[in-house]
Amino acid sequence: MAIGPLDPELVRRLPKVSLHDHLDGSVRPSTLLELAEARGYEELPTSDPGALGEWFRRGADRGSLALYLEGFRHTIALLQDAAALERVAFEYAEDLAADGVVYAEVRFAPHFHTAGGLGLDAVLDAVMRGLRRGEEQFGLVARVLVCALRNEPAEQSHRLSELATAWMGRGVCGFDLAGEEAGHPPKHHNDAFQLIKRRNGSLTIHAGESFGKESIWQALQICGAHRIGHGTHLIDDIAVYDGKVIKVGSLAAYVLDHRIPIECCLQSNVHTGAVPSLEDHPFPYFLREGYRVTLNTDNRLMSHTTMTDEFRVAVETFGCTLADLERVTVNAMNAAFFPYAERHRIIDERIEPAYRALHAELGG
Repeated sequence: MAIGPLDPELVRRLPKVSLHDHLDGSVRPSTLLELAEARGYEELPTSDPGALGEWFRRGADRGSLALYLEGFRHTIALLQDAAALERVAFEYAEDLAADGVVYAEVRFAPHFHTAGGLGLDAVLDAVMRGLRRGEEQFGLVARVLVCALRNEPAEQSHRLSELATAWMGRGVCGFDLAGEEAGHPPKHHNDAFQLIKRRNGSLTIHAGESFGKESIWQALQICGAHRIGHGTHLIDDIAVYDGKVIKVGSLAAYVLDHRIPIECCLQSNVHTGAVPSLEDHPFPYFLREGYRVTLNTDNRLMSHTTMTDEFRVAVETFGCTLADLERVTVNAMNAAFFPYAERHRIIDERIEPAYRALHAELGG
């Protein structure tokens, strides 16, 4: 059943699952301004929240991942104490709940937030306090992915993997590797990944965003990723002619056959230059061919987006139906780094009943 493109309230009401969202890329502009004023930070370009949000969006929308990441220096600079971290984590939960999100995994690099004197455990503790308050008040479930960076030493990523495993079961659900792909292959951080795997942890890796399908292959077959962040260049292993898939390479077949989840981020992929336009995004091919594809925001501040916006784009650009949106939501919940029984409880109690009610409301 097609959804009218001018019905954003219906799309907002849909239950959603967010797997790929960076905490320091999703801060409210108004919060940044208040934190800047309290700390005497004078590098923000404007004191108007709307103008500041637009400034971040313009800065991110330059067709380059390296340029996209420049704005993070401001958000990271303002998140250097426990009160600020707890606040943005709580507001993160509040904003996602208002957007219809029932389960979320938020990722960030804790070591970026130690310049003010906090230790790594104190950083995580502050974020967990904010998320727990948000869960209690707004009714969603939120977990953390500890994030390491490709361009940093392997010793740093190993230290962060130790942090992640120490916090498993206390709000941390997995480990991530992010950052510029070119020149920074994930195999350099394999000691960190092996520790996560030895501790029976979960692993996602940014791959195939700003580099080719080789990055995805290495993330899966050398590093052991359970999910792939972005994965847009998997389409390089799929031959499409006249809108139809005519040949699938061995890597793409492996991802499909082994049900490897793909964390798609439609609008940010345009902003970073991963794809030249929304119309060129491989998402509709992945969806149609049965890949375990999911929809995500990546960075709500930088890309000026929400889960509702990403769903709206999928409807308006690719003609997604209500059944398609339900499918990507169930895909995401099944792909979550969360206990099996709890995943299915959320599907059975929160996702499927809401979609059934909307199908009935729309007469089909």
